[in-house]
Amino acid sequence: MSERNHSRRTFLRGAGAVGVGTAVWAGAGSLSQAGAEPVAAAGSRTAAAAGVKGKVYVGYQGWFACTGDNSPINKWTHWAAGTAPSPGNQTFELYPDISLYPASGLYQTGYANLGNGSPAKLFSSYSTAVVDQHFKWMQQYGIDGAALQRFGSDIVATDQPRFQQRNDIQSKARDAAQKYGRGFYVEYDISGLSDTNLVATLQNDWTNTITGSLGLTNSASYTREGGKPVVHLWGLGVSNRPGTVDGCLQLINWFKSKGCYVIGGVPRGWRTDSNAKPGFGPVYAALDMVSPWNVGNSTVDQQLFNDDMAKLKANGQAYQPVIYPGFAWSNWKAGSPKNEIPRKAGNFMWQQAVAVARCGTTSAFIAMFDEYDEATAIAPAATDASQIPANQYFLTLDADGTHVSSNFYLRLAGAATKMINGSSPIGTTVPIPPVG
Repeated sequence: MSERNHSRRTFLRGAGAVGVGTAVWAGAGSLSQAGAEPVAAAGSRTAAAAGVKGKVYVGYQGWFACTGDNSPINKWTHWAAGTAPSPGNQTFELYPDISLYPASGLYQTGYANLGNGSPAKLFSSYSTAVVDQHFKWMQQYGIDGAALQRFGSDIVATDQPRFQQRNDIQSKARDAAQKYGRGFYVEYDISGLSDTNLVATLQNDWTNTITGSLGLTNSASYTREGGKPVVHLWGLGVSNRPGTVDGCLQLINWFKSKGCYVIGGVPRGWRTDSNAKPGFGPVYAALDMVSPWNVGNSTVDQQLFNDDMAKLKANGQAYQPVIYPGFAWSNWKAGSPKNEIPRKAGNFMWQQAVAVARCGTTSAFIAMFDEYDEATAIAPAATDASQIPANQYFLTLDADGTHVSSNFYLRLAGAATKMINGSSPIGTTVPIPPVG
């Protein structure tokens, strides 16, 4: 099976849905174990990883690989399908600002030089220096931590290189989270599994790998809510994802029996069964925190956030809304519009953050930190034509007519975190300068 054949998120757009199919991988850690981890700066762990309530976490994919990066996969993945990215051969939309990435983690592509004359290179997520840089940015810009994406299609393939890849990268993420005082927790994306193997696969992975060989929950930086390690199950009730009502309830209750605090990634229409599997109300009600998937929705619906919050508050559950900067995938899905859901120089993401703050929750999830594939990344990206290859289209941050610095969305995420957690007032205009 090719890497791009694995399933990935479905982007829910209003009452409709945009289908997604793609790849990822994973790994079984040969890296440092819990007893020999770097220690976070004094006091920083308490501030960053004390829980998920009152915190804003980013989704962390960690899925880019390059030929020559000495990873278990050791071939181009997610930038392109197996061979070097080149004109017409890419599966990502937003080009990173490679000037800010460590040179040791960059690999030459088949594109012409960037507009500024620099070689067109891309990073590998397997690079320890790259992972370290990502968590350093989280600390620098005031982002509480990362939900480490762990894909069903990876963890079921325990004899494949992508399983080792995923585990190695998540071990590196643990070390970086500790170093920079950020929180982290495991988010299972159930894509790639089936109704019959869903429960056993996640139970085995949590037992044998997460709390077993990797010992991730032993880390002082592993996020705990009320003393319970947090686990996020994404795809519950999503119409094109696996899981029956009984199976999902069994899984939630099993994690609770292991002392976990369980977040559910659910459809945007979870309350009304809109574009969702019918009859999943008992599954949603069993969760400690509910996180409806909002990516692909091009409007900001205050009433939606308000109604979600009211329902969950009445049930004694917590609410983790999803916000995101924008979306496009024309380099992957031929015929799709360029700049499909515009970022509007940060205003689109900011208005979502305002709606979250107004609804009364103090928690949120930003999708995603490093999702350059579908242009939802908040990590540094190309500002203009000077930072992309001269012979291939890529979305740039000035697409809406305003020049912003490549770190703009990291700065915006930090400002949104403060507004959502209540440490700064709600303001309806983007509070940061375009360049800074």
